[in-house]
Amino acid sequence: MKSSNLFSLFCIPLVFTIISCTPKVAEVVTETPEVPVTPAPIVKEDNNPCTTLNELSARKKDEAETAYVLYKDYLKQGNYNEAFSYWEKAYYMAPAANGKIKYQYEDGTKIYKHLYDNTDSPELKQTYVDSIMSIYDKRIECYGEAAYIAGRKAFDYYYYYPTQSNTDEVYDLFKQAIDSKKEKSDYFVINPFTKILSDKINDEEISLEEGRKYTTYIMDAIQYGSDSNKNKEAWDIINAYAPARLENLEGVKGLYDCSYYENKYLAIYKANPTDCETINTSYGRMLWGGCDKSSPAVAEVFKAKQTNCYTPPPPEGPLKKAYNAYSEGQYKEAVRLFDEFVNTTTDNAKKFKYNLLIAKIYYGDIKNFPTSRKYARLASSFKPSSGEPFLLIGKLYASSGPLCGPGRGWDSQIVTWPAIDMFEKAAKDPLVSDEAKKLIRTYKQYMPKKEDIFIRNIKAGSSITVPCWIREKTTVRTAD
Repeated sequence: MKSSNLFSLFCIPLVFTIISCTPKVAEVVTETPEVPVTPAPIVKEDNNPCTTLNELSARKKDEAETAYVLYKDYLKQGNYNEAFSYWEKAYYMAPAANGKIKYQYEDGTKIYKHLYDNTDSPELKQTYVDSIMSIYDKRIECYGEAAYIAGRKAFDYYYYYPTQSNTDEVYDLFKQAIDSKKEKSDYFVINPFTKILSDKINDEEISLEEGRKYTTYIMDAIQYGSDSNKNKEAWDIINAYAPARLENLEGVKGLYDCSYYENKYLAIYKANPTDCETINTSYGRMLWGGCDKSSPAVAEVFKAKQTNCYTPPPPEGPLKKAYNAYSEGQYKEAVRLFDEFVNTTTDNAKKFKYNLLIAKIYYGDIKNFPTSRKYARLASSFKPSSGEPFLLIGKLYASSGPLCGPGRGWDSQIVTWPAIDMFEKAAKDPLVSDEAKKLIRTYKQYMPKKEDIFIRNIKAGSSITVPCWIREKTTVRTAD
């Protein structure tokens, strides 16, 4: 077989599509994402350190070219077993092919993934994953791109082979990719790395300094990628997930510096400069972020607070101290003082009011959802007829798409079921009924569809326990 007959084969550009993780509750997409394969740059064959076809004898070259053609044909037919032997021959005879193409590495990892998915043997699974990683290493040897391949390895471990690695190993691989590329990081690393990074920050497994470094890299990469007008669909998916996940980290005091809070909350304030809730939130968050009261941004918002949001201070005592602490962005101190007051009063109405207030601080300011639910339930025990605690718990659940899954797809969508359960309980209270019914209408459209429960062998109307931090038993329902 002449090499000229294979020219078109070796010059075919690769197309690789990613369906990545993403945020909040949205339409169903394929849950297991794929990573894009970067088009192969033109590389001079004589610069490639790996064996190419032209370095083989005429007989072996023809043999290798034939193997390349045959494995590709079998792969297109979905015949992985037949493809494997020919791929193996082609790959080991000329791993760099014509010195330009790279698809042989992608095809190899695809074949081994098929083998991995179709065996129950732990030993074979480990062998197949080791082979995949060795293919990635060979690609680095032949074509470089170590940072890109580190990201690919991490991605594969995270989504396809989680039992063959641990979180620390995957985290380190993602860091290698991001340390090298920074704001130009490949988009397929952003969502999974954001998830792992967030968990490590919340669990205090890494320092605030390290957390600050990588949250900055992620935000810069999102901005750079979104502005590039390339891979728009992927960046839309990322923007629906990663920013929300990073925002939840605002509850970790000291992670973000003053400039982060000033840039974000001054813009929020200016968009609605007379709304007291906006003003108070913006002022408190800037102080929570360590901004000085004398800074121009804080002073501007404080002036608006005095002009538009004056309320008579409570009488001297523990409640005044608690409100002052909250107003000054000292959220954890405010919670401590409100809690102290609740534990000393015998007035059930006040126990309800301030437990609910503590729940709202944990939800909106400290962003600790399990603790927020704890106080909302405690508030409800003092006033069972109120729908407010259920309304808040429903919001906690509905906001958990990025916490419990990739933001869209099954794991993120099923949080709508317990959320709607809570909104339905809240709707029984005339004081919050309208808001609760509006939220029910909003989130019903984000429930899974019939096809999604069908492929999981789940029936509508059956009971299911939603995992993650929620762990609520609920009823399976569909949006259609």
